[in-house]
Order: sequence, then structure tokens, then C-alpha cells
Amino acid sequence: MEAKKYELGDIVQMKKQHPCGTNEWKIIRMGADIRIKCEGCQHSVMISRREFDKKMKKVLVFANPVEE
Repeated sequence: MEAKKYELGDIVQMKKQHPCGTNEWKIIRMGADIRIKCEGCQHSVMISRREFDKKMKKVLVFANPVEE
């Protein structure tokens, strides 16, 4: 299975939506753990990178689009 590609500042979609109703999260910190912030209510959550990889569905907006 191919590794998911995401970077700091990307807006991602998770498998389950936040209780506020939105499903868009911005990556605000990366390391062994990843902190994401809900784009709807600005609530932030820190989860392990392994858990984030399982729960992330796709990247909606890339912070630094790659030109090919």
C-alpha cells in the first residue's frame, strides 16, 4: 500500500466528521504526533502519526502545490 503524502499546512479530510459538522482539518504540527485543527470550530486535537495515517481519508488542499 502506498504511503499517504501530507505536509504541514495541508487541509485533510478524515474518515469521521467532527461533532460541529465539518470534515476539514488543517495540519498545524507534525512530529511523532500530529496536531490537527478543525476548520469549522477551530478545536485542535493531537493524535499519533500511526492513528492519523489510519483515520485520514485524503488531502483536500495542499499547502504547497507541486508543479510537474
